[in-house]
Amino acid sequence: MTVMKTSMRNFFAHKGRMALSAIAVLLSVAFVCGTLVFTDTMSTTFDKLFAATSSDVTVSPKDASDTGETQADNGKPPVMRASVLDTVRKAKGVKAAEGAVFSTSVTVVDADKDSLSPNGGGPTIVGNWTANDARTMKVTSGTPPKGPDQVMVDADTVDKHHLKLGDEIAVITAVGTHTAKVSGVAAFEVTNPGAAIFYLDTKTAQQTLVGETGVYTNVNVTAAEGVSDAQLKTDVSAALGAGQFKVQTAKETADANRADVGEFMDVLKYAMLGFAGIAFLVGIFLIINTFSMLVAQRTREIGLMRAIGSSRKQVNRSVLVEAFLLGVVGSVLGVGAGVGIAVGLMKLMSSAGMNLSTDDLTVAWTTPVIGLVLGVVVTVLAAYLPARRAGKVSPMAALRDAGTPADGKAGLVRGAIGLLLTGGGVFALYLAGSADKGGEGALWLGLGIVLSLLGFVVVGPLLAGGVVRVLGVVLLRAFGPVGRMAERNALRNPRRTGATGAALMIGLALVACLSVVSSSMVASATQELDKTVGTDFIVGSDAGQLVIPQAVKAIKETPGIERVTEYKWLEADYTTPDGKTLKNTDITAADPSYATDVRKETVAGDIKDAYRIDSMSVHEDFAKEHRVTLGSKIAVKFKEGSTAHLTVRAITRSDDVIDSGAKYMSIATLAKYVPADKMPLDSMLFATAQKGQQDAVYQALKSSLHDYPQYKVRDQTDYKQALKDQIGQLLNLIYGLLALAIIVAVLGVVNTLALSVVERTREIGLMRAIGLSRRQLRRMIRMESVVIALFGALLGLGLGMGWGATAQQLLALQGLGVLEIPWPTIIGVFIGSAFVGLFAALVPAFRAGRMNVLNAIATD
Repeated sequence: MTVMKTSMRNFFAHKGRMALSAIAVLLSVAFVCGTLVFTDTMSTTFDKLFAATSSDVTVSPKDASDTGETQADNGKPPVMRASVLDTVRKAKGVKAAEGAVFSTSVTVVDADKDSLSPNGGGPTIVGNWTANDARTMKVTSGTPPKGPDQVMVDADTVDKHHLKLGDEIAVITAVGTHTAKVSGVAAFEVTNPGAAIFYLDTKTAQQTLVGETGVYTNVNVTAAEGVSDAQLKTDVSAALGAGQFKVQTAKETADANRADVGEFMDVLKYAMLGFAGIAFLVGIFLIINTFSMLVAQRTREIGLMRAIGSSRKQVNRSVLVEAFLLGVVGSVLGVGAGVGIAVGLMKLMSSAGMNLSTDDLTVAWTTPVIGLVLGVVVTVLAAYLPARRAGKVSPMAALRDAGTPADGKAGLVRGAIGLLLTGGGVFALYLAGSADKGGEGALWLGLGIVLSLLGFVVVGPLLAGGVVRVLGVVLLRAFGPVGRMAERNALRNPRRTGATGAALMIGLALVACLSVVSSSMVASATQELDKTVGTDFIVGSDAGQLVIPQAVKAIKETPGIERVTEYKWLEADYTTPDGKTLKNTDITAADPSYATDVRKETVAGDIKDAYRIDSMSVHEDFAKEHRVTLGSKIAVKFKEGSTAHLTVRAITRSDDVIDSGAKYMSIATLAKYVPADKMPLDSMLFATAQKGQQDAVYQALKSSLHDYPQYKVRDQTDYKQALKDQIGQLLNLIYGLLALAIIVAVLGVVNTLALSVVERTREIGLMRAIGLSRRQLRRMIRMESVVIALFGALLGLGLGMGWGATAQQLLALQGLGVLEIPWPTIIGVFIGSAFVGLFAALVPAFRAGRMNVLNAIATD
């Protein structure tokens, strides 16, 4: 009970000093809980949607996907004849059945040819209006479609694009373009996670999406009274014939959709939790520093406690109880803040096109438990070392305000361990950079990053002395005595300076590493484009949509075009010379001019020969793995056609950046074995202008594709910029997540300075008494903060560039052989760290300047 009273008294006596540590715990716990609440809410939203939209039993073509997606290589959804509907209606246990036809391989535009597709990655769905849709959609204005010139649109799309009844829109598919006027608006009765839905009447939907009537993509079946979904599935399957169609219960359909979405949500959740873990790691340094300084300031008090009978365990326990209280307070507040973060993320996603309603906000009981346990455990563990040191101080040494005799020895041991870890990390990074295989190198890289990071953390106090002195010479000496005092203050406690700088080091190391890797990827890809691509323009969809025949025709008819190369990607089953059968293996079909448009380096044969009839190429790794040589025959079974026995005429390098690992054949060969109506659409096209007409053709191509806004025309400059922008957007997202760790690190600098000012109260009073002005005092503290921040920045940026350079060596195995250090970014981050130091010192410096001189001198 005495220990608890003492801990409570100390906790509330130093509540101001504990506040920043509590904020660090709060932020870290909030990010973890916010991530869990956000992803759980997304799961709830999709679960409700899938449950509401799934009929009791769904019948679909045998080759349809389990999730209901209707993407097909030829741009048309897989369908069944209308006779299937009649058969299902006669099956035992069926109350009702209706045919549905829908597709996601569509583009919908308004009268100005602006796309009406969601900008957040959600699907665009066009289908017929059915009773199953009426379960989840309510017509709020107008009427459902009653003829070929009418279309009903979901309310979210209407609001987002300011549509109104009577507006004309166009549905663009592989079959053609169909125009209709908005006849009605239907609102979701469950949360719409971001889809845009357009309803046509049944015959119009069939003709627009498939090109013929009397077909359906699926049949929705409702069970009769007392018939379970499982029994209904059995009865319907028996009526249709076993294995003829895909028959799924509502639960099976919902589970398939849930699993498909779950993969994305798992990646999102664990990525965000990873960044929260980094913030927790940074917070550990803050908590260690806080308790180390609080213990140091209470040395005499601890000595008195020991002198009157307190044991080491009691002193140790007293500090740990304070940490426990800090963890509880920070974690409880963090759980509440986490819910707020989740709501903020939902609003952010809604603005990006994925609608998430707070009505579905899901806070599982495990979320606050995880937040509390994680926050308290991390805080107590971080306080253990300071608590242990407090318990080791002898009563007489504490009463003298002396340190422990073992401090010097402990420093030597710490330095030796740090150097050993750093050396091991450097060696692991060397092995990663010299690895011949990416998988092996990645393992060494991961080990090297962990060991080198731990090594720098442990050896930080040793490095602090040298680095701070160099920074002092470069930056502080110009400020005279004030600069020298700032340098001495930073050097006074190397362990504290090292721990504070290490907190900032972690976040900046990751920033530097990712900057080096991304810059190297862009530089490598740019170099490869310059070396490999011999065409003027690349036409394709950023959303991965296939190029429909109308767009291909428009491109080929553009004035000034010398040639257009079609490029198709599909999957087939291979039987290789080693007797193996490879299911769903990729193959690329292109026009022979592709050999000129994209120059592929071969290790055997001539790539142009691969475009002869009944010929193909493979890449080097594939050839080695399956004992393929020039002249070898590979049986290729096309899913929508017959089997071809293709002769290998060329073997390409496997480490190319462009079309890495591709296997080529000609479109003429593909057409020989796949019927014309089953031929896959083009994935992209390559266009070359007549000599001297590049600029004119560039504008002409854009005009030709005005009616097809889903496709972009890019010259090589555009393509390089698009690649740079894509990587830049990903980096900005990562930097945003890393900002949490950097904010916690800044709090660490603030806390260290604030406690340092308290620790030096008497000294500050004496300096003021002998003539140091308030302005000089504040400048001294600001410069001390800048030096600590720059110390952490130097370590972090140096370490990160080492990691990035090693990672680039692994990327070189995949053809990305250019190492580029983004010096503007590195220098900008370094300068920014100085401003971080200045910002962190504002409050401590202000408080130090307001001290009463006489009271400060009288402080014991």
